[in-house]
Amino acid sequence: MLLLEFPFTAAVMITGVDEPLIADIALKSGAYGYIIKPYEANEILINVANALRRRQLEIDNQSQLDKLEDVIMERTEALRRKIRQLEKAQEGLRLSREETVQRLALAAEFRDTDTARHLRRMSLYCAVLARRYGLEADRCELIQIASPMHDIGKIGTPDHILLKPGKFSSEEFEVITRHSEMGRHILDGSEAELLKLAALIAWTHHEKFDGTGYPRRLAGEAIPLEGRIAAVADTFDALTTKRVYKPAFSMEQTLDIMREGRGKHFDPSLLDTFLGAMDEVLVIKDKFSDAAEPA
Repeated sequence: MLLLEFPFTAAVMITGVDEPLIADIALKSGAYGYIIKPYEANEILINVANALRRRQLEIDNQSQLDKLEDVIMERTEALRRKIRQLEKAQEGLRLSREETVQRLALAAEFRDTDTARHLRRMSLYCAVLARRYGLEADRCELIQIASPMHDIGKIGTPDHILLKPGKFSSEEFEVITRHSEMGRHILDGSEAELLKLAALIAWTHHEKFDGTGYPRRLAGEAIPLEGRIAAVADTFDALTTKRVYKPAFSMEQTLDIMREGRGKHFDPSLLDTFLGAMDEVLVIKDKFSDAAEPA
């Protein structure tokens, strides 16, 4: 009865009944101790001290939980306000999805000293390869639009590594490899099919067919098809254009390197399809060359 009327009191039960069932009921009802007569004075003192200590711990714990709940409520409300602000801001945005993707991708490419033409070429190479490989037109278009965001994760790479002219140390290369994971984290979580695909390409375009790529060392068809397509297109453009760490290779050198990577770096079937589409590829390369880009 006492426990029901004063539920927050640290009660200790004293009884002359040495019965396990009664003791179990008392403890389940909230008693902090169960003392059987006859008892020593020290036994009372120890049980009461333990009961008070336990009760104080419960009070302190509840206080912390209450404070945590208040903090969570405050932050949740702040987050809701931010979301409402973002939703309000989005109402005024009417940019086409391709332009939005291009601008987002350029945020990374400008740091890497590459040009908008690189993004254009790479995305068109991807589209040609996807189409020649037999993918449906809608999927080819989606790949073309999503692929320019393949290196968006470079936004998080330090300049002294990203812009280094020359070979990376093992530690620097480890930092560089993180841009694939970072790109996925930037783009992942959206319900939009475009961003889902962009996240997938960002995550997998540095995987190699023989399993020696990064970040997960996927091999063969465990690498998503879109990642395998982007690997061929991005490597071709990297080889045929000047980068901070290397000059542009000739077409003969480029094709030799890519053929050498058949079955190692590249999906053999996709590489053969790409090499068979070289007539279209070279038109894109010439039309969107860096030399043709306005200063």
